[in-house]
Amino acid sequence: MGSDDPEGFASDGEGPVREVTVKPFWIESTAVTNAAFSDFVADTGYVTQAQGFGWSYVFRAHLPEKFARGLQSVPAVPWWVAVPGARWDRPLGERSSLSGLEDHPVVHVSWHDAAAYASWAGRALPTEAQWEFAARGGTDRQTFPWGDRLEPRGRHRCNVFQGRFPDHDSAADGFAGTCPVDAFTPNGYGLHNLCGNVWEWTADWFSPTWHAQARPETRVDPAGPVDAVPVDTAGQQRRVQKGGSFLCHRSYCNRYRLGARTGNAPDSSTTNAGFRCVRNGG
Repeated sequence: MGSDDPEGFASDGEGPVREVTVKPFWIESTAVTNAAFSDFVADTGYVTQAQGFGWSYVFRAHLPEKFARGLQSVPAVPWWVAVPGARWDRPLGERSSLSGLEDHPVVHVSWHDAAAYASWAGRALPTEAQWEFAARGGTDRQTFPWGDRLEPRGRHRCNVFQGRFPDHDSAADGFAGTCPVDAFTPNGYGLHNLCGNVWEWTADWFSPTWHAQARPETRVDPAGPVDAVPVDTAGQQRRVQKGGSFLCHRSYCNRYRLGARTGNAPDSSTTNAGFRCVRNGG
């Protein structure tokens, strides 16, 4: 697992490329859908963290300009805006709904929300190693499940940003936002959308260096650092996300590669992050 891709992000701790062994496990063939998360909420009355905060992050270009005007942007990444009322069942804010999106991945879910769903379903979030093993679909050191080219023979194989990021998404792959969880050809294990569509939460705490040393705990069924590791001067602690999203673009964030990774605060929620579950034990 991992990547030494020269176009990758060494600061994320993509490398070194290393051989890792994982115990047998089952993994869902798709990300958790809006319909499935709705069943969870109906059964438990669960309130997501975005609902508690009263807002969540939405990609500015997906909002009508009259709604985006005046909303608070993130200074370093101004295409993200904090939208009041944005939540899993109102992905673009108070005036939106899930109509027609029942088979799309649930978004605006934090790591804590994903873990709560997994517990309710009698499952768990995958470790980073489990996720990458499954995502590779039986291949070895390929960039994507289908090979090393993003669009082999001009064919779109995943849902990522097409055009000029962040100003113009041509939606050449058929989608300007999320797509159904079973869109595009599955990988060798029958799993859909491991690259693009939505970032997927994993169980691991994020560290750019923990796995660099060849120790048993980093090579045999690794589960990441035992404790949270601050990764910036503000002391922020993060959980690992894998797979990239519909907002990834080669010019800015080509983390839709199998060996790529990122980390996000466990209480964070955005319009491009979801999850899938595993059941351990084979």
